[in-house]
Amino acid sequence: MDNSILLISSGSTFMVDALCKNLQEGGINVTKCEPKINELEKYKKSPSIFLFYLGNYLDEIRDVLVYLRDMIVEDEKILCTIGDASEYDVLLKAISPDHIAERFDRPLDIKKVVARMTELLAMNDEFSRRKSILLVDDDPTFLKLVKTWLGEDYRVTIVNSGMQAITYLATNRPDLILLDYEMPVTSGPQVLEMIRSEHKTSDIPVIFLTGKGDKESVMKVVSLKPNGYLLKTVSKDELLSSVKDFFIANKKF
Repeated sequence: MDNSILLISSGSTFMVDALCKNLQEGGINVTKCEPKINELEKYKKSPSIFLFYLGNYLDEIRDVLVYLRDMIVEDEKILCTIGDASEYDVLLKAISPDHIAERFDRPLDIKKVVARMTELLAMNDEFSRRKSILLVDDDPTFLKLVKTWLGEDYRVTIVNSGMQAITYLATNRPDLILLDYEMPVTSGPQVLEMIRSEHKTSDIPVIFLTGKGDKESVMKVVSLKPNGYLLKTVSKDELLSSVKDFFIANKKF
């Protein structure tokens, strides 16, 4: 189990030092980092959990907050924050509450922070063992629904365009891609072609999602030789069963 977290803070204060000491005494490895883009870049791969100690400097680092938000989404980081109401007002202009896993208010209960970080590390260890799925679709409602369904058993990343999928795949390797067949600008078949043409991604399995179930449409989808296809009218139970069956039948993935 990886017991490491990244503590983001501007300089050292008595409280930051006390927090760091208590986390380490609790068996947690702490790496400290300044809230700067060139510093955060070093931690795109690990650790997975970021603990951000806020301050009255947030207005001066709006670009850093945007970069941090993108890291959370693209690199699947778990963000926890420590701050007061005024600091959160600034933070939430750049980072949605949905992207904050845990919020600790000041005055700070350090023991509570240590206990919660320990819990999150254990949960993340279990979560990291799950299969990862990239879900690509231009329909935000469908994305949200299917992510909720799959999120019970898998690590799910969602993107809403073909080019976002290609960008994600440049630095990430999911165990399975669920790809919408019909998308504007860059269609599913075009995305599949790009995936197959790159040595780094050519063997990632791709299952098409299609809204058309007639014979002609299905044959057109199958002719592109994906690893399978699913109708977008599929029920939750049917989807989960199909994905589970795929992983069982293709254990190498």
